[in-house]
Amino acid sequence: MKSIFKLSKIALVIAAALLVTVLAACGSGNGLGNSANNNDSGGAAGETKQAGSGVKDPVTISFLHWRGEDQAVLDVIIDKFEQEHAGIHVETQVFPSDQYQSTVQAKLIDGSVGDVFTSFPGAQFEAIAKAGLFADLSGESFVSAYEPALIEAGQKDGKQLALPYQLVYNIPIYNVALFEQHGIEVPKDWDGFLAAAEKLKAAGLTPIAFAGADIGPGQFMNPMVMNNAPDEQIFAKLQAGEAKLTDEWWVKTLTQFKELNDNGYFQKDALGTKADAANALFIQEKAAILASGSYQLAGNKASNPNLRQKLLAPITVPADQAVFEGIHTTTFMLAVNSKSKHPEEAKLFIEFLSRKDIAAEYANGTGQNVTVKDVDYTSEELKVVSEWTTKKTRFQPRFTITNTEVQEAVLSSIQAVLGGTEPQKAAEEAQAIVDQQIGK
Repeated sequence: MKSIFKLSKIALVIAAALLVTVLAACGSGNGLGNSANNNDSGGAAGETKQAGSGVKDPVTISFLHWRGEDQAVLDVIIDKFEQEHAGIHVETQVFPSDQYQSTVQAKLIDGSVGDVFTSFPGAQFEAIAKAGLFADLSGESFVSAYEPALIEAGQKDGKQLALPYQLVYNIPIYNVALFEQHGIEVPKDWDGFLAAAEKLKAAGLTPIAFAGADIGPGQFMNPMVMNNAPDEQIFAKLQAGEAKLTDEWWVKTLTQFKELNDNGYFQKDALGTKADAANALFIQEKAAILASGSYQLAGNKASNPNLRQKLLAPITVPADQAVFEGIHTTTFMLAVNSKSKHPEEAKLFIEFLSRKDIAAEYANGTGQNVTVKDVDYTSEELKVVSEWTTKKTRFQPRFTITNTEVQEAVLSSIQAVLGGTEPQKAAEEAQAIVDQQIGK
């Protein structure tokens, strides 16, 4: 009997131990397996549960972009997002556009920042794609919120790697009142463009404010080259060795830059002028044309509410030879960092920005047209821009250059001409760099 009683006690101890183990396992809620993949736990994204505690951890995601002028509007939108997703906080970092282009890729590599980031199309998009830093968004439901034809710049190898958010027209802005005051109609050919510039100069105005020290060459080259080289694959052919900068299309473009500069149609020291100074000339109504793009309309209006602005593009050929009326770009491309530690939360933020009511709030607040479907535009500037949706425009040529060094060679040839180099020589020097890059 003692032996049986002793064995019974042992059995009870073992059973009790097993029961404690089972209860502990039940209380842990799947233990480490759940913490390793908290977004599959059935809870809302952004609510990371600590194993065994039931406590929700807030998640901070990083948003990198270059549109500092949009930040006040984005702050309001982010507040709304954080109210809807209480477990997610969005921390924003903004850099000047030139700095952003040169540094953002390095910032993305370890995934510590830029869970959501923006990309320029063209060379920057290609470089980031090559580095494998874009998460594939192809299967996400929010992609259907966008106009399909306007998000192609974010596609590569059959995948949607980024979503262009802005629709921009990279063509000059003109002061409507000054044109009317001096009896100038929007020119339809190169001779008319030069005649308008001469008339403005004679009136004591700067015809064209041009930021030659930074964004000017990259912006103004697009409408200047669009009809000189109407082949939309011209820069792809350049990089393939099938076209050259020493060909007539680019030498002519450089010659026309020289013509504008030598005739005094740009402000003094255009090569040394940065964007803020060029913008100021236009905002103060000392310059009649600003060689930038539609993205500047809202900022100009905020600085000078009396400005009446519209868009024009220089037509560099006779009117009957013009193929295109202007340039459009789909840019500010929203993306998720493939190295992000919080990809689902990052996608939730992009989904929020993709809603048409939020996209409308962004558009009307910033003066930027967007690529999201069915957005209601209310601002005067966006209505001005909407006039261009029915015109024949081509995608920005500069952003079809996918090699950064080639792009820099092209832009530098414009700056060289403004500095006094003859167009043919500037083209030859730029082509030598292209040849090095493509291995010729």
